[in-house]
Amino acid sequence: QVQLVESGGGLAQPGGSLRLSCAAPKSIFNIYTMGWYRQAPGTQRELVATITSGGTTNYARSVKGRFNISRDNAKNTVYLQMSSLEPEDTAVYYCNAQRGSIYYPNYWGQGTQVTVSS
Repeated sequence: QVQLVESGGGLAQPGGSLRLSCAAPKSIFNIYTMGWYRQAPGTQRELVATITSGGTTNYARSVKGRFNISRDNAKNTVYLQMSSLEPEDTAVYYCNAQRGSIYYPNYWGQGTQVTVSS
């Protein structure tokens, strides 16, 4: 069973920073697009950022310029560096691995809470 292991998250003040990490099996990490999604209470899960195996990134408009997604191929880990945090960023953040095809499964991490509050 494929496991995406997340770490990081927690409590930050508005304007502060946090970094999330997600480790994946090498067989997944090398060929899947990795990403982060988030879900706030009462809302649908939404895309935050993705990064392909080739390093192409994509960001939600709400986080562009504040968040940075990167991947360390030697550690099979994807990171989400979050800066200039706002209370609206409060949510459970989920790591995701996908191939963008119905012939391949989507994988999800267990989720990690990020709370931005003074």
